[in-house]
Amino acid sequence: MRPHRAPAATRTAVSAVAALTLLSGCGAAGGLESAGETPSAVEPKGLWPELPPASSAPYDYGEGETARIPGIRVTGGDVRRLDPVTVTQAGLKAKTDRDSGLDELPDSTVRQIKACRTAPDDCPVLPPYYRDLTGDGRDELVLGVRMPDQQLAVRVYMPDGGGLTRIMSTYDAVISVELAGRDLIMRAPSVIPGYEYRTAWSWDDRQRAMLPTRDEILRTPEHRKGPRPRRTPTKPATSTPTPAPSTDAPSDPGASTPSGSAAGTR
Repeated sequence: MRPHRAPAATRTAVSAVAALTLLSGCGAAGGLESAGETPSAVEPKGLWPELPPASSAPYDYGEGETARIPGIRVTGGDVRRLDPVTVTQAGLKAKTDRDSGLDELPDSTVRQIKACRTAPDDCPVLPPYYRDLTGDGRDELVLGVRMPDQQLAVRVYMPDGGGLTRIMSTYDAVISVELAGRDLIMRAPSVIPGYEYRTAWSWDDRQRAMLPTRDEILRTPEHRKGPRPRRTPTKPATSTPTPAPSTDAPSDPGASTPSGSAAGTR
């Protein structure tokens, strides 16, 4: 949780009161004592001001790209009624408002998605999650699609005017995907040992899409640095009953997850 910072006006008022206290009570027993002068703030210094500003982005992250999903109706604005496989299949025909290429899937993945009904064991669509990411009081639908080379496509869909709009589409070789408040956070490995990338996607009212509002490289948490212990079975494995699928995740046979919680990926 990030530390709370008081508004500037409040901080100014507190500073003024503290200054008066220092002037009036420095000699009193137990009173406050001055710690010296506060260092002056240093304004940012622009480098190479003669360089002309760039007129276009060097590459496209797919940020701000949206697409109306054809043939999908959202009754009462409730995305929990939607079948994730049907949404993913319909999304293959969606036309984006601009072409970044990040909404496209490999041909092998497309074939698996189209065959989800006849070959459910090979269906790459993961169980859905639900969270109000836009702040309008209605849940969005968060879907993941497995891709080759341990990559994962992550899509977010918003109920919109009785239909469905995709407000985020990206992919990466992820360590994990998390829902934190109204942010969707993706962690990906770095080429630097002991570090990882963390990108937080957040809803932007002006763009009407999820944008990567924070992109960081961080040290890997200690619990992921060491090698994982190998498990040695003590007795022959026995079959266990298959748990009933969650009502919040009807799309992926053999897998169930709670809604609205963090979705770790393989």
